[in-house]
Amino acid sequence: MKKKKTFTWQKKNSDKIILAVTACPAGIAHTYMAAEELAKAGNELGVDVFVEKQGANGVEDRHTIEHLKLADAVIFANDVAIKDEDRFVHLPIVKTSVASPIRNAKEVVKEAIKKI
Repeated sequence: MKKKKTFTWQKKNSDKIILAVTACPAGIAHTYMAAEELAKAGNELGVDVFVEKQGANGVEDRHTIEHLKLADAVIFANDVAIKDEDRFVHLPIVKTSVASPIRNAKEVVKEAIKKI
């Protein structure tokens, strides 16, 4: 059985942390493309964006309790239900399709920043 990996992170860019969850029906290409674009946009805008990917391989880079405590907002870029969505109820939420950050991730991240 494949062990689900987790990630370690440190604040890099700012005192703001935005979590994101990406998920598409197939859970392959768009999930990962959206994740990459959100992280890149966060870097360009000077905020830390950490992305959990929910796809065909299960959940990758799952947000831990520590991540949830330190986060300022969350972005859901999904076309299927987010697993364990209730973990994020305490955070301002931006909901969008998985294609939206592929087209214009900076706008999605800016929307999350406005909610902080």
